[in-house]
Amino acid sequence: MRNRLIMMGWLLMLSVVMQAQQQAKYVFYFIGDGMGVNQVNAAETYQAAMDGRIGIEPLCFPSFPYFALVNTQSANSGITDSAAGGTALATGSKTHNGALGMNADMSDRVSSIADWAREAGAAVGITTSVTIDHATPAAFYAHVKDRKMGYDIGLQMINSGNDFFAGSALSKPKNPSAGGADLYEQAQKKGYTLAYGYDEYAKKADKAQKMILMQSKAANKRDHYSLPYAIDRQQGDMTLTEITTAAIDFLMKKQDTKNGFFLMVEGGKIDWACHANDMAFIPELIDMDNAVRVAMEFYRQHPDETLIVVTADHETGGLSLGRKKYELHLDVVGNQKMSIEQLGKRLREMREKAGDRYEWTMVETLLKENFGLWTKVKINDEQTARIKKAFDNIKEGKGKTTKTLYQQDDELANAVKTVMAECANVAWGTPDHSNGYVPCFAIGQGAETFHGRIDNTEICKRMAKAAGWR
Repeated sequence: MRNRLIMMGWLLMLSVVMQAQQQAKYVFYFIGDGMGVNQVNAAETYQAAMDGRIGIEPLCFPSFPYFALVNTQSANSGITDSAAGGTALATGSKTHNGALGMNADMSDRVSSIADWAREAGAAVGITTSVTIDHATPAAFYAHVKDRKMGYDIGLQMINSGNDFFAGSALSKPKNPSAGGADLYEQAQKKGYTLAYGYDEYAKKADKAQKMILMQSKAANKRDHYSLPYAIDRQQGDMTLTEITTAAIDFLMKKQDTKNGFFLMVEGGKIDWACHANDMAFIPELIDMDNAVRVAMEFYRQHPDETLIVVTADHETGGLSLGRKKYELHLDVVGNQKMSIEQLGKRLREMREKAGDRYEWTMVETLLKENFGLWTKVKINDEQTARIKKAFDNIKEGKGKTTKTLYQQDDELANAVKTVMAECANVAWGTPDHSNGYVPCFAIGQGAETFHGRIDNTEICKRMAKAAGWR
């Protein structure tokens, strides 16, 4: 009897040890904002097309061994916004569109997986390619009824106790109180070291207790709302890959060897490009995949302790891969060398500089060089006439401007993006979000729970369970 009890005791201890070994110590949560199933399919199909093949050239994260389709409805709408979608992904709770970190009836705050990880002793990083107080990252630390409350969100960020934040900047750092310290000053008083650009991060990281990494001050003067699109990137611009690398480095320095870390990385401008119905979403999605590859390298070094989950908050644009005939020509996208937003800026600068000497031949040259129109991308007379008509309207002061969520495009830029989509045989259903399924891909410890059809509220709960935080 005594031997039997001893054996049972040993088995119980062995079971506890095995359970501890099977928990995820390092948890990565990648969110491709606006990234529906067709966006992922388009990127892989594009890569094959650039190799001259029909089919796909696999990205890293869609090749993960576990996969699920995700429902994205919010508490008050069949189509979620990023605040409610982010809240569901971060907290496991539905909320109203526009709200962050609130429950379904807006009566109380709800905690996030970042909170659960921190309370368990893990280091925590929240990162993005847009402002750090934007909807998706804010869902992991903020509790407000309106996502537009930028200053309040930023204040909650610096009071969150999280170890590492990264993104372009803060959208509303100025203190509404006359003469009050701005959020950057307040963050420093709370123990955060501010770094502008990856090189400055590398110089300051060793001595920092907590860190806020932003793009360079020069880049923020150009546009502090986001990192540049991957397709528009200039030498020296900070990238999502650098952010991910810095986050892993910093969290590994800060984390207790027993407790690991939680890291959220958002590819925020996939959504922005899809709102603009701009095929620049493809290089943006591939750019996020490159950031996932950094996490995968970490996974290879810690295969029994790491969980990587990649998903999205919603689909944006109602993307359809096909519009006429049974054809798809995504190789066309390879001729696009700038975003439609950047095209609009270049056209405006050209017009302002040339003044009365602004001529169609200037625009024609720009479009040949940066979109391959008439040379590598064959367009018909009707499409050429549309682009030329838009040019004439703008020159005559009659051009119409179209506003989408994150940018305004003039009539000429709009005509170009419409023609490019036609040539690729791609269609867009909306400049806003849709109710399309989004994918969820997983690899590592606990990844086997991500399969079938799941609700967006289930993802963080399953991640937390895999890590032992819930």
